[in-house]
This record gives sequence, C-alpha cells and structure tokens, in this order.
Amino acid sequence: MAKRYVIVGGDAAGMSAASQIRRQDPEGEIIVFEKEGVISYAQCGLPYFVGGVVAEKKKLIARTAEDFHSRYNIDVRLYHEVLQFKPQDKQVRVYRRQEKEEIIVPYDVLLIGTGSAAIVPPWEGRDLPGVFTLKTMGDAEKLLAWLEEHTPTKAVVIGGGYIGLETAEALHTRGFKVTVLDLAPQLIPTFDAPIAEIVQDALKRHGVEVYLNEEVVGLEGDEKGVRAVVTKNGSFPADLVIISIGVRPVSELAREAGIELGPRNAILVNERLQTNIPDIFAAGDCATHFHRIKNAPDYVPLGTTANKQGRIAGVNMAGGYARFAGIVGTAIVKVFDRTIARSGLSEKECDALGVPYQTVSIKARPISHYYPWEDEVLTLRLHFHRDNRKLLGGQIAGGGGVDKRIDVLATALFHGMTIDDLQALDLAYAPPYNSVWDPLQQAATVVQRGKE
Repeated sequence: MAKRYVIVGGDAAGMSAASQIRRQDPEGEIIVFEKEGVISYAQCGLPYFVGGVVAEKKKLIARTAEDFHSRYNIDVRLYHEVLQFKPQDKQVRVYRRQEKEEIIVPYDVLLIGTGSAAIVPPWEGRDLPGVFTLKTMGDAEKLLAWLEEHTPTKAVVIGGGYIGLETAEALHTRGFKVTVLDLAPQLIPTFDAPIAEIVQDALKRHGVEVYLNEEVVGLEGDEKGVRAVVTKNGSFPADLVIISIGVRPVSELAREAGIELGPRNAILVNERLQTNIPDIFAAGDCATHFHRIKNAPDYVPLGTTANKQGRIAGVNMAGGYARFAGIVGTAIVKVFDRTIARSGLSEKECDALGVPYQTVSIKARPISHYYPWEDEVLTLRLHFHRDNRKLLGGQIAGGGGVDKRIDVLATALFHGMTIDDLQALDLAYAPPYNSVWDPLQQAATVVQRGKE
C-alpha cells in the first residue's frame, strides 16, 4: 500500500521535501497544504519586485501547483490552512478556505514547513491604511496595489535588518523620501559595529535618513491613512510605513501538539530533521538549525538553509538516510553601492558565549594594486580563537569582491580551519580578479606577524 506523505507549507522547505520524496518513492501519495494561493516562490526577491528590479511576479515563482502535479504527481492544495496536528491519530485538521469547510486528513509521515511570520508589535495604529509588512507574496501584491491607488511620498521603514534595508533602497528607487528607524544603537545588529557603519554611510550618501535608538510607541493617522510614526524621542512624518523588525517561527500548532521547541520557539529537530514525535519532521524557517561554530541548535532563518533542510527531510521521510550538516551563519546584503557579508560568530556572539578571541581588521584592494579600480576597498574583520587559533567568524564590506571572499571564509569556517590555514589556501589569481595575496590571506598574515 502506498505511503501517504503530508506536507504543511508550500514554500522552500516544503516543496524541496516533496520533490525529494517523489524521487525516493515514485508510488507514494504526496499532499501539500498551503494556506495562500502561491507556492515555491523567492521571498528574498520581494524587495526587488517592489523596487521594480524584478518586473513581473511570475519571475519570482519557480513552479506552480499545476507544474508539481503534472511533472511529479504531487497534490498541492492551495488555500488549505492546517488548524491542528493530531499525532495520536496521525491526522491533520484542515480548513478549506474557499469551500469554508473543515476536513480531517490522515498521514503516514508528516512534514511541518510552516515557515516564519513577520513580527508586528501591538502598536496603536498598526492597522492603519498605508502600513505594511513585506514577508510574503501577498504582502508585496497588497503594497503594490495600494501604491497604484495612492501617491505617498514619505516612507518610514521600521527596522534596520536585511529586508528593512533592501526595502528602503527599493522605495528610494521609486522616488520616496525614506527614513529608517531602529531600536538598536546600530543597523543590522548581527554585524560588528564598524561594518554596520559602512552601510549606514551608504544610506546617508543616497539621501536615506537613519535614526538609531528609536523605540516606536505607535502610529498616527485616520481612516485615510497613516500620517506619522511616533517614538519615545519624537514623531516622523509618513504616508507609507513598512514594519520590518524581524520574523518568528510559526510553531504554535507544533507546540499545541506536544512537539518540543528550541531557540526562539523554533521546532527542535535532530540532524535528520526529526522532531521528538515519531513520523513528524520539520524544516525551514519554522525549525532549528544546528550551528557548527556554536555546537548547538540555533535559529537563523535563511532561504539556503530551508532548501537544504527540506531536501534532507524528504530523503529521510521516504526511508532513506541523510543528515543536515549544519550552518555557520553566512549572509550577505547589498545596500545601494555597498555590500556587506558575514559568516560565523560576530563580536557580540563571541562575547556572549565567553569565547576567548582576537580580532584582526584590515582594508585591502580586491585586485592587484596596479590594475584600474575605482570602487571602494574591502574592509575585513576576522575573529579567531585566542588559544587554538581556529577561525570563529568574519565580516567583509565594500563594493566588488565581497561575495567571493565571504564564500571562501564560510568554507573555512565550515571545515574548522585556523587563521593560519587561511593564509595557506591556494586561491585564484590574475590582476583583474585578485592580488597575489588575497585580502583574506593578507589579514591572516597580519596575525602571523603579530605572533612572530
């Protein structure tokens, strides 16, 4: 008898799992429940869709429900919202939103891929016209539809993280006067302050105002729309507000079903993406992610991780064996003409963990000194263990060449290399692409000279 696989959530983790299950089990019945009307799309591309860099919605959609059915015989049911997991009966309770009825669906193996949701504090005025989040395709479509009917000119982005800053750039591109507010004393607090300051400078050079240490207490306006964002320090005029202060794992149903949660209430999973309840797996933004440097479960919701975890969960659900090797916290973001990237631990994380560490910081050209280069030099910060010299983390900022170096650093961190190993790497060199000593190796050389 064919095994029935039920997947809750039709984005990166869920659809990666579904595709892998079909490869492993050609005869199995695969049902995917998705509460919205679109699946398998690039959430990370939404700011570029809003900013006009991506002109059409369809370019963000990898495959439709019809594609999955015709090519893989996967039954994707849109507008189906799962209301309850019933592990004792191996069932899920589902609300069919279009039919306005509930059904009970049994499963043999269940994957929870419910993702994450935008955090929206209970501020007065949060539901005013002109106030949006930018987490889902539906959010982006609502925002763009509203912009077609209104002519706002002053946008306030609450939150200076990755999506907040990408959205600030997108709105600036559309001609808005943009202000970014953040509660923290720096932008993108997962970065060290000197790197965050480079992004802040890029925003200011392009006319985006940045206010830090601003605690939002509410939004003012009326039935016509929002007029201002109010903080403890003052009021900021706005006829468009984007709330972008982070995300949380959607794990409430899992908790109610007795599934164990981990950091930040994400669903706790092992290396095979299994939960504490037999035949229930979890993957993606709703689940924990083992951090190789911290040697502990963590919560770092990124699209790359969701795709990997979904694939691995699918193999294991279908009876195979695969393990998730973990993350090192690698991320990158472009803000106007500057790019910043990180991997491993930040200064704050090293301090919080009580790790004895040293930091080396340098500036370097990403190419040979004689080859024409009009962009900004790279700024690199590397953290390494004071005793065993193992790399702990690093961050890079600049114009071109940031992405190449952060991937080299991420690989070194993933494999537990030392600062000395970094200097010994055999990296590509030609004058238009690098100097004979890559900037990462230059940083390692500074450390070695200090040791000598």
